[in-house]
Amino acid sequence: MTDLSMANKAGTAAFDVEAIRRDFPILDQQINGKPLVYLDNGASSQKPIAVLDAMDRYYREMHSNVHRGAHTLGDRATSAFEGAREKVRAFLNADSTREIIWTRGTTEAINVVANGLARRLKPGDEILVSHMEHHANIVPWQMVAERTGAKVVPVQVTPQGELDLDSFNSLLGDRTRVLALTHVSNVLGTVNPIAPLIERAKAHGVITVIDGAQAVPHFQPDVQALGCDFYVFSSHKMFGPTGVGVLYGKAQLLEEIPPFQGGGEMIERVSFERTTWNVLPYKFEAGTPPVAEAIGLGAAIDYVASLDRKGMEAAEAALLTRANELVATVPGMEVIGTASNKMPVMSFKIAGLHPSDIGTLLDQQGIAIRTGHHCAMPLMDFYGVPGTARASFAFYNTLEEVEQLFTALQKIQRLFA
Repeated sequence: MTDLSMANKAGTAAFDVEAIRRDFPILDQQINGKPLVYLDNGASSQKPIAVLDAMDRYYREMHSNVHRGAHTLGDRATSAFEGAREKVRAFLNADSTREIIWTRGTTEAINVVANGLARRLKPGDEILVSHMEHHANIVPWQMVAERTGAKVVPVQVTPQGELDLDSFNSLLGDRTRVLALTHVSNVLGTVNPIAPLIERAKAHGVITVIDGAQAVPHFQPDVQALGCDFYVFSSHKMFGPTGVGVLYGKAQLLEEIPPFQGGGEMIERVSFERTTWNVLPYKFEAGTPPVAEAIGLGAAIDYVASLDRKGMEAAEAALLTRANELVATVPGMEVIGTASNKMPVMSFKIAGLHPSDIGTLLDQQGIAIRTGHHCAMPLMDFYGVPGTARASFAFYNTLEEVEQLFTALQKIQRLFA
């Protein structure tokens, strides 16, 4: 038995990766004549059969618009749809389903919050973000700042890719009104220490908005323990369908801020003189909601909950550990982001090679990664690179796939040496 096989045996004794992979039919295929090695989970994760079946069952057995329906199909759809909301509430440990708003994804959720908070901002106010934010947690705040005269202020990061706490402490002050921070960096994999940062921000009366898109596929956040005012994430990054996301917000704040869109469902009463808003959470859910997609997300939450959480986290940590061990086998390879606490994400460059060339050549060997600026141009500027190649792992990846990635990178490096 090889060392690698022994490692797999030890690492999967309580977490059967091969059995889990059978739950994800898309993984069982060939790309360019090679078995698919899917390492682009940070962009979008794959979907288990349980999610596919839940959405198929909805369309086959209960498709109808939700709420207000006076027939059986409408009742079935509403029950499943609101049941999914309860699953999200429990997953986040929110106080009530009133605090769980369906959106199209993380981006829309942040836009809802940013626009809702605009009326609180005035010239001279400051919105703290970090240098490692996704554009979705920068651009909406810039748009609001332009309208209100507020200013977006970036917290620096260290060369290792960790939040610079000295920078944070120096910037947080009397002018700070909002702290918008990623829980986990999509480029670096860095896990930010958001709980103590939220506590510091609350002492200044600052509203906190946490982007959890890259966190929820790997661990379960507790919004009450964190103490954040808003927490957002996307379904498709945590093994659910595209087209739906979640905005958690404290009920008091959601009551105060205006809705982002107008239309049906989000109203209480409409007249030509005045319109009044529906109760939470429907106040923010104009139009027909993503019923099938919400049900799919609920199924994804159930699926992840059925797994051995500690085993899953250990398996993902083993993937990153092995990848770090193999970096030295590729001449000229440099990892961008070496935080001490990070999720299984590896952004890298190889001397003399453009990231897009690396991605194309890996695809020819059946390996899917992401290349480019990863919607984090300010971070790329900080590191002085136009972009990186990024391998992002999930619990259904194997140590053999890590080995395949680095064997392929070694071939590519030799080819262009």
